[in-house]
Amino acid sequence: MTRKKLLALDGGGIRGVLSLGVLAAIQKAVGQPLGEYFDYIAGTSTGAILAAALAKGIPLDELESFYLDFGPRIFDKRFLLQRYKSLYTSDPLKKKLQSVFGADTKLGDMQDPLLLVVTRNWTTDSPWPISSNPKAYYNNPERSDCNLQIPLWQLVRASTAAPVYFPPEVLQWDKGDSSKSFVFVDGGVTPYNNPAFLLYRMATQAQYCLNWETGEDKMLIVSVGTGSAPMTGPEFEDPDRAIPSQIPGLISALMYGAEVDQDINCRTVGRCTFGGVIDREIGDMIPRRGDDMNGLSLEKRLALPKIPSSEPQHKHFLYARYNPQFTPEGLDALHIKDYNLGDLLRMDLATGPNVAKLSEIGKAVGELVKPEHLG
Repeated sequence: MTRKKLLALDGGGIRGVLSLGVLAAIQKAVGQPLGEYFDYIAGTSTGAILAAALAKGIPLDELESFYLDFGPRIFDKRFLLQRYKSLYTSDPLKKKLQSVFGADTKLGDMQDPLLLVVTRNWTTDSPWPISSNPKAYYNNPERSDCNLQIPLWQLVRASTAAPVYFPPEVLQWDKGDSSKSFVFVDGGVTPYNNPAFLLYRMATQAQYCLNWETGEDKMLIVSVGTGSAPMTGPEFEDPDRAIPSQIPGLISALMYGAEVDQDINCRTVGRCTFGGVIDREIGDMIPRRGDDMNGLSLEKRLALPKIPSSEPQHKHFLYARYNPQFTPEGLDALHIKDYNLGDLLRMDLATGPNVAKLSEIGKAVGELVKPEHLG
């Protein structure tokens, strides 16, 4: 049986340019356009832009131009008196998305590959992962509120509506029922800024009606991040420092925790073929000879030989995660020099030097991609 191949793309604002270097390396490794190679592509926020573009067959070099040339215009400062609503106007992004995806293209047009876009319904205070899966309950074309009729550009715009940065997006599900109009904000403020494990569930669980088979020989999930770093807290000598000063970083901390949790879920249920160390206790969770966790240090466990993919580990899928750590140690390992860590972590710094450095990091991560990671 042919292995189903799934691709999950994290959110991260302008840092999506980093993902492009990894995607280019994956495309080179598989030898065909990613929209033809993958059967199901998911994305959150900036990842939704990339996912929808790949599903639509837009070449990677055009996507690179989208970020390099249009990025500074996306983050267009609003007038000062409007800043209390949001930092940036949505109009440039709206017009560009309509141009890229077509004003009349519907979600239902995305069938090969299937597309999953993660949003947050602010009206109902709930994550709304919206898929083009034609078998899904809310995708029945006989429904007046069928998901498949939503304009693709508007769904992507909803997923990228980062609170504070951009105004929310209002989507009207049923033109004959105003009660089915909802306010949406960025999918990154759900537990699914990294949508990898969510994508697995929606592809395999009976409630979603797709029912793809699981197994290392039946499914591959590739997850691409936009770079991350843990938020440091107070030292023990001054524990109360965190009370006021850590509040601004709370959302980032929660997003980081959810991202790592999705990653661990995938490495637990799936067989990890590539991925960075999560922590010193569980390491990278890649199967190795003699790794019975019998008191070995992390360094000794990582030195053990990896078990070849020809030896099944009876997991539900193969899994590869490409995501750089934005720490001095993580960037040094990629041989990245002359960077400003604070600039790299910003989702809205679309200046030429910062975008160029993000692109450099993406290409460095791409050099780690190997065909054997992909089965």
